[in-house]
Amino acid sequence: MPSRRAPSRLFPAQARQRAEQGDAALLDVRERYEWAAGHAPGAQHLPLTRLLAGAALPASVQGRPVVVICRSGSRSRQAAELLADCGVDAADVTGGMIAWAREGLPVVDGRGDRGVIA
Repeated sequence: MPSRRAPSRLFPAQARQRAEQGDAALLDVRERYEWAAGHAPGAQHLPLTRLLAGAALPASVQGRPVVVICRSGSRSRQAAELLADCGVDAADVTGGMIAWAREGLPVVDGRGDRGVIA
């Protein structure tokens, strides 16, 4: 049996570029309250807890390469490995939303206003 390729790791600016160019879907795996406080514009949401329970990827993410993000990078790494085990072309964002915000990349809340990282 061929071994799977480990998910790649991207810096926030690389993740944003891939998502904006349509090369990958950005998937935020944080919990709902974290997502509502602030997330990357255009990101799709599916908490890791639901992914681990067998929830399907959002329709807009299915069949596409996926870049996974969380708060600090731990949950996104776990999610990317799970997705890769299922045959998804997955990468995770090093440093998560903390690094994303630190790099000055946009963060919006559930209403589309300026968000914060919870």
